[in-house]
Amino acid sequence: MSLKIGIVAGEASGDILAAGMLEELARRDPAFSAEGIAGPGMQAAGCRSLWPLEKLSVMGLVEVLKHLPELLKLRRDVVAHFTKTRPDVFVGVDSPDFNLGLARRLKARGIRTAQYVSPSVWAWREGRAEKIGRSVDRVLCLFPFEPEIYARHGVDAVFVGHPLADLIPLQTDRAAARRALGLPETGRIVALLPGSRMSEVTRLAEPFLATAAWLRQREPDVQFVVPAATARLRAHLEQALAAFPGLDVTITDGQSREVMTAADCVLLASGTAALEAMLLRRPMVVAYKVSALTYLLVRSFRLLKLPYVSLPNVLAGRRIVPEYLQHDAEPERLGPAMQELLAPSPLREEQMRVFGEQHLRLRCNANARAAEAVLELAGRSRDK
Repeated sequence: MSLKIGIVAGEASGDILAAGMLEELARRDPAFSAEGIAGPGMQAAGCRSLWPLEKLSVMGLVEVLKHLPELLKLRRDVVAHFTKTRPDVFVGVDSPDFNLGLARRLKARGIRTAQYVSPSVWAWREGRAEKIGRSVDRVLCLFPFEPEIYARHGVDAVFVGHPLADLIPLQTDRAAARRALGLPETGRIVALLPGSRMSEVTRLAEPFLATAAWLRQREPDVQFVVPAATARLRAHLEQALAAFPGLDVTITDGQSREVMTAADCVLLASGTAALEAMLLRRPMVVAYKVSALTYLLVRSFRLLKLPYVSLPNVLAGRRIVPEYLQHDAEPERLGPAMQELLAPSPLREEQMRVFGEQHLRLRCNANARAAEAVLELAGRSRDK
């Protein structure tokens, strides 16, 4: 009997991860089927979309609360559907706040469950690993230090690697990226990535552009490029840029990876973009802002357990990327940090060296390993 997968992804990055895994499953079992909450990549890989992925694209504690009734109803609907259709394995891709509760209910109904992308137990509360194990039969981890944490709590977890590390070459062509974007092949370029969500761009566009103005005064030859993930974000960026007369910034429609590849260094919002910049071996400074209430809750309850938030620092186990959060994300701090990376410096060289090492650690055919982990969970051998 062909493999039947239930799957839920909550945002664009999860759609990419899931699509790669589904393509590998299709190679092993061309008659397999998958359905659930799917984005365009998953649908192209053969997954039937029952609900739009955008329903789960919510960030931040306060932001989630506003959508809670709708999210709870959606979860009830998904549980009812998979309880009826009985997939061989349910895979939740990232979005742990939604997927773990969903997986727990399905596991209680006798359905095998997996979580693809570990929640950040290393950053928030390691004790959650045991609770996660009560929700899922297996965790598919992107980072090599994660399975050991789960092992301490008796939870089955496997390191599969990161698909981005497989996709991005070990050496990238800066000149080709500049030609593709219509940018000069000579001269220094700084990429500004204030985020892919409106909430992020609303908070970071102004300090990022102010940092560009700070740098332009001191490094007049530097050019600036910012990718806009959507037309709405582009309009917001153009409006923000109007407050800085004389500041020339090129805005592209998407193409964030090409923009980073073309750049000499990057100022970006903490998140997946920091991992991508690391794999591209682009020196970076990270900044982030959340709502005042979210930040107050995190500080008051000491929810963050690590002294840093960006993935390059977490992977290295030390601070090699400067991080500026909340009120520290201002041009007087961001500007000097970026200026240091624009010229040869010990920090720039250290980042380049460590980024190359981490790329090799994460580069291990993740899509195939994730597919094999799901097949094993379903009791299917590699040869079937």
